[in-house]
Amino acid sequence: MRGAPASASRRRPPRSPREWALRGGLAVAALVAGGFSTAQTFGYALRGVAPERAVAFAPGDGRILADLAEQRAASGATDARTRARIDALARQALRREPMAAPALTALAIDAEYRGDRTAARRFIAQSDRLSRRELGTRLWLIEDAVGRGDIKAALGHYDVALRTARAAPDTLFPVLAQAIGDEQINRGAAAILAKSPAWKDEFFAYLGEKSSDPAASARLFRRLTAAGVAPGEGPQAGVVNALIAKGRFASAWDFYRTLRPGARRDRLRDPEFTAGLARPSLFDWLPVTLDAGISASIQGGERGGVFDFAAPATVGGTVLQQFELLAPGTYRLSGRSAGLAQPADSRPYWQLVCADGREAGRVEVGNADQGEGRFAGTLTVPAGCPAQTLRLVVRPSNELGGVTGQIEQVSLAPVGRPE
Repeated sequence: MRGAPASASRRRPPRSPREWALRGGLAVAALVAGGFSTAQTFGYALRGVAPERAVAFAPGDGRILADLAEQRAASGATDARTRARIDALARQALRREPMAAPALTALAIDAEYRGDRTAARRFIAQSDRLSRRELGTRLWLIEDAVGRGDIKAALGHYDVALRTARAAPDTLFPVLAQAIGDEQINRGAAAILAKSPAWKDEFFAYLGEKSSDPAASARLFRRLTAAGVAPGEGPQAGVVNALIAKGRFASAWDFYRTLRPGARRDRLRDPEFTAGLARPSLFDWLPVTLDAGISASIQGGERGGVFDFAAPATVGGTVLQQFELLAPGTYRLSGRSAGLAQPADSRPYWQLVCADGREAGRVEVGNADQGEGRFAGTLTVPAGCPAQTLRLVVRPSNELGGVTGQIEQVSLAPVGRPE
């Protein structure tokens, strides 16, 4: 054909059986190599959570063997035969991957079981030189420093572990949160956290949600605040709430005062709803929306805010509350509502309840068209009632639109004293 390349005018000779066999062999080799690579990848991904299964996928990978050796070494087995097998597995891992630090950790643990502290230190030092990300090594170093009474070194290893190992927070946060009950550790932890390590905010959040020693957390947060490091509104509110939950009302109030300077125990906090807090504590206003269909929110602002609430017909319950530490005596509650129009038997009311469940009084909220929505009444705190909760309760209404309204302002003051 005119214009066709010369190569197109020639027919390829048929391939010989040997050539077909060679090409087929290469294809099989490629499939095997691809399958091996996939198994290696899958096995390596499993090594942290299921090293036994990971080895099944990639039995020749030294990194995976090292992880398995470390897991088995930390299992608590004490018989010499099992420890010897673990040693052999760790050494096999190192032959295949000389940089496998977990294998050295496994050897160190086994040396500890044999009582050979010198060898254990040698293996740990070698592991530490290879990788600062090896959590097992860091845990060993922490325990060793604690055993020697070197708090500074122990906290330094905590810091390294939490900065380099993803799994470290799950393991170390509960221990550190408990340990800061010791004043020396509390001061040392504050010094490290004041440098703003990457794990700082995550640890603050942990203390706010799960601290087993909220008093120690409060001391830590105070130290950090003094050093110019803000632990955050949420974690600090969480510590306040944890102290209240433990019945440590005085400690909760003392710490709360560091967050809200000028707050008073014989007055309501934020009477005009201006604070605009994203994470309030129990000592602040807390909108409550537990019941189906109820909406409750604070629309705050520096020039004045408002508490807005709504409940569908026949639905009622608490929509707003604030924890109090009022001394025994009589108090005057007063305020102003807006947008409320309900029959007398379905109007909201304020209720003061002691921590033991006793009611210390109610004040009904009038409709907006009555005295410009102003309401007032008295509440009497009895003896033996050191802590209370002030609640705004919506009564179920048969009105078609349910209950809607706003509280623009509410205040509380001991009778006989100016508000």
